[in-house]
Amino acid sequence: MSWGTELWDQFDNLEKHTQGGIDILEKYIKFVKERTEIEISYAKQLRNLSKKYQPKRNSKEEEEYKYTSCKAFISTLNEMNDYAGQHEVISENMTSQITVELTRYVQELKQERKSHFHDGRKAQQHIETCWKQLESSKRRFERDCKEADRAQQYFEKMDADINVTKADVEKARQQAQLRHQMAEDSKADYSATLQKFNHEQHEHYYTHIPNIFQKIQEMEERRIVRIGESMKTYAEVDRQVIPIIGKCLDGIAKAAESIDQKNDSQLVIEAYKSGFEPPGDIEFEDYTQPMKRTISETSLSNSRGDSKTELKFSSKSKGKLWPFIKKNKPPPPPPASASPSAVPNGPQSPKQQKEPLSHRFNEFMTSKPKIHCFRSLKRGLSLKLGAGPEDFSNLPPEQRRKKLQQKVDELNKEIQKEMDQRDAITKMKDVYVKNPQMGDPGSLDHKLIEVGQNIEKLRLEVQKFEAWLTEVEGRLPVRGEQARRQSGMYEAQTTPSVNNCAQDRESSPDGSYTEEQSQENELKMMATEFDDEFDDEEPLPTIGTCKALYTFEGQNEGTISIAEGEILYVIEEDKGDGWTRIRRNEDEEGYVPTSYVEVYLDKNAKGAMTYI
Repeated sequence: MSWGTELWDQFDNLEKHTQGGIDILEKYIKFVKERTEIEISYAKQLRNLSKKYQPKRNSKEEEEYKYTSCKAFISTLNEMNDYAGQHEVISENMTSQITVELTRYVQELKQERKSHFHDGRKAQQHIETCWKQLESSKRRFERDCKEADRAQQYFEKMDADINVTKADVEKARQQAQLRHQMAEDSKADYSATLQKFNHEQHEHYYTHIPNIFQKIQEMEERRIVRIGESMKTYAEVDRQVIPIIGKCLDGIAKAAESIDQKNDSQLVIEAYKSGFEPPGDIEFEDYTQPMKRTISETSLSNSRGDSKTELKFSSKSKGKLWPFIKKNKPPPPPPASASPSAVPNGPQSPKQQKEPLSHRFNEFMTSKPKIHCFRSLKRGLSLKLGAGPEDFSNLPPEQRRKKLQQKVDELNKEIQKEMDQRDAITKMKDVYVKNPQMGDPGSLDHKLIEVGQNIEKLRLEVQKFEAWLTEVEGRLPVRGEQARRQSGMYEAQTTPSVNNCAQDRESSPDGSYTEEQSQENELKMMATEFDDEFDDEEPLPTIGTCKALYTFEGQNEGTISIAEGEILYVIEEDKGDGWTRIRRNEDEEGYVPTSYVEVYLDKNAKGAMTYI
């Protein structure tokens, strides 16, 4: 099967066919090029997607990624980043192995095709020239033969005419002979030209054209093979990255399998456990007895008709609350409308009618913790302004212990770094002593002194934090070392804190509250110590009233919860920090955002003014 023998007369069609093959090859190159652009764009989008959902460093969001589910998500993002890298590899390999190679091959193919068809056209022009020579020789032979016939006829006519002279007859005879000779010469030339043309034609159709067409056929077959190899390379490039992509997907699956819901639950406990105990049972109060009701130290009753001793204790205990302290920020102001139940008629009066026990119990269970001692209020205000205590005394016991332990570990790491630096300087000094030409050993003395001072400072810091840590751990009675390690739970604090005011559980507002005798004695001891500390402090006077514009959940230490429409007393104006100190009754006071209340100061008060 050869184009030279089968398609000897299809020169023009072969030219169109080979040009179509080159067009197909260029179209395939364009297809691969666009595929590489898609791969690059896809990889870029995947990388941007992975980067978009990566947690920001040193942000609050980063703290949430300690859970296994969040770590699995981070692993998924990292695997997707590697997955994007494989698509970049696909693009690079297709560009280098297919696009670049085929582009160079197409240029070579065009040059080869041009050369072959140039030879074919040259052969066609040569055979056409031979054909024209044959036609010219043939016409000349035909013309000479006709001229010889006419000259012969003229001579015969002159020879038969008796009136023609002998000279004229001789002249006609010579002319006829001349024409016959010319015809014979033309015949010989035509015969030679014909033989030559037949030879050239045979060479053209059986040698030159078959060779040229064979080269064109081989060129076309190489093009077909090359595009097939490129398609195979196209598939191999994809297949080469499949194992790595599979590893990426396996990594995502492995990250998903590493999620441990129990571990995450334990981390939540460790992150938010306060170390306090839940409140005990509320004592039943019998109102059928005519006897005077006794007020326990955990009672929420605000009656002023009790004995002097009980009144003093009640006023100074300030209705101590169950110490749950949350760290959430105040929510944004809600819409102006609020439920009617959230707006009381005014400030509570000591003589107002008692509500049913169930209602007051619900209020007790849903109320937010409040710290009423002056130290806690000051500390809460300092926290709002961003100045936290160095010993983390603002945190619950368990969280404080963890923070202190973390600080001790960080200081120990810094000490280890300084010690490593000291060892390195010491070794360098020894080298300088042995080889003075390398440096002066005395130049390193001040560095050693400086590092030693740093180590000493860090050790003092470690001792300070370890003392606080020991103090905290000493105040946290444990249920056994093994149990504490497993659960990480601590009992409530039983000894009074030097840096924190005593805190108690919230009692029912319409009746007294007593626990078991041992717990009651402990609470009384805490209250007594609190009284001794603040005997000389008088409650701040009322300088006006305010109306709550929005509901505010006092979740931070030193704040107080208010309901929309509630009327309260103002005891301290906004000092420019955005917080106003208010009092609900003798037992409840704290800070609220100034923008949440409408304040009406008394005209007689110092610096009195009305503002929102």
